[in-house]
Amino acid sequence: MTTTTATATERRGETLRERAVALGVRKISTAYEDIISDGGVDAPTAIRQASAVAVVCNPWVGAGPIADLTEATSEIAPIVAKLLSDRLLEALGGAANVEAFGKAAVVGVDGEIEHAGALIHTPYFGNLLREFLEGTSIICFSDTRAEAGGDLRVPLWHKTAAATRSHYQSLDVHLADAPHRDEIAVIAVASSGPRPHPRIGDRTTDVKVTSDILKGIAA
Repeated sequence: MTTTTATATERRGETLRERAVALGVRKISTAYEDIISDGGVDAPTAIRQASAVAVVCNPWVGAGPIADLTEATSEIAPIVAKLLSDRLLEALGGAANVEAFGKAAVVGVDGEIEHAGALIHTPYFGNLLREFLEGTSIICFSDTRAEAGGDLRVPLWHKTAAATRSHYQSLDVHLADAPHRDEIAVIAVASSGPRPHPRIGDRTTDVKVTSDILKGIAA
């Protein structure tokens, strides 16, 4: 599969779907779950975790070593960020309901880990995802190379206060038939709240802990 690079003039008037097709997006999937209780105790409110996955042709497969991946990244990543953000916002009912977020990418076995990173670790993706979900934090992530049909555990944390320990969580995402050898699966995840029953404190309440607590313990 080949992708096309368009000038700004050529893109004018093009729909998001048309641009996605031109860039080699094969499919988009969305899933969510509502956490009602945990440990036998009802959660104060139901917490929704959602994932959105876009499977796109890897534009760098077969091209040999490329010193700068920016050109294709700047074309593909913003479109994917918009596609995924739209679906997360729909699943959670708007940016005001998003409290935590995360991102990930899985490159097919013919690609490099750097190809996965190119689509999620630059401003072309991260800045847009933050803007659409109304966050300010650095987005925690996972990336790997794998055959199609696996699962990936994607971490999340608070979208505006990354050190807020109550919102450290993860979401398992299943990739049914992706990525093919020459594809990249790009993933964005979001949660409407913290873990169901957070009670391990926070940095604002932690006592000072150093290695001194191990003194007197024999090796």
